[in-house]
Amino acid sequence: MATESVPGTDPRVPLSRERVLRAAVKVADEGGIKSLTMRRLAEHLGAEAMSLYYHVANKEEVLDGIVDVIAGEINDVAGRIDVPSEGAGWKKAVRERILSAREVLLRHPWAPGVFETRTAMSPAVLRYHDALIGLMRDGGFSYDLAHQAMHALGSRALGFSQELFKPGDGAGAEKASAMFESMADQLPHLVGMMMEVAHDDPDSTLGWCDEQAEFEFGLDLVLDGLDRMRETA
Repeated sequence: MATESVPGTDPRVPLSRERVLRAAVKVADEGGIKSLTMRRLAEHLGAEAMSLYYHVANKEEVLDGIVDVIAGEINDVAGRIDVPSEGAGWKKAVRERILSAREVLLRHPWAPGVFETRTAMSPAVLRYHDALIGLMRDGGFSYDLAHQAMHALGSRALGFSQELFKPGDGAGAEKASAMFESMADQLPHLVGMMMEVAHDDPDSTLGWCDEQAEFEFGLDLVLDGLDRMRETA
C-alpha cells in the first residue's frame, strides 16, 4: 500500500479512500473542478498516480465520492441546528437547514455543478433529504405533500438554484452580455432585465444568477406556498 503523503504531514500515514477524496475536494477548492485530474490529485497527495487506483477506480468514482464528502459536511452543519420543527415551526427549521447547506456550498462553489452531474445515489445526500422530509412531517405534512414539496424545492433543497443560462465566468460572461446588448431590439424585455440586474457580490453566488438575495427570495416563495398548502390539507 502506498504511504506517500502531502509534504509537511506524517509520511507514515497511508493513503485511504477518505484521504484521497478529501484531497480531491482540496484540489477543486484551490483550482476549480476542471483542475481535478488523477495526476493532479496524486501530486497533491505526494503519491504515484497508480496508487490512487487502489482506493478509487477512476475520476467518476472520485466525483461520486466528493459529493458524499460535501454532503457529509452539510449534514454535520445541519445536524447542529436546534430549532423546533413541530407545527408551524417546520418552515423556519427547513429554511435554516437549507441555508446551512448553502453556507457549506459557498465554501466549495464548484460543488453544485458536480451535484448536478451525478447519477449515483449518494448515501449522504439521501440522509440529508430524509432529515428534511422529517422536518416536514413534524409540521404535519403528509408523505404525498412532502413528495410534492421536494419536487417544488428541487436543487434549492440542497442550497443552490439551477441556472437558466450558463455563460460561464470571465470571457464567457462578457460574451453573453455583448450578445444580449446586440439583441436589444429583438428581446427588449429580457435584455432590459439583464442589463438592469447586476450581481456585485461574487462571494454570495453559486452561479451566474444564483445570488444570496435571489436564492432566499425563491426559497421563501416556495416555503410560504407550501405552508399554505399544509394548513389547508
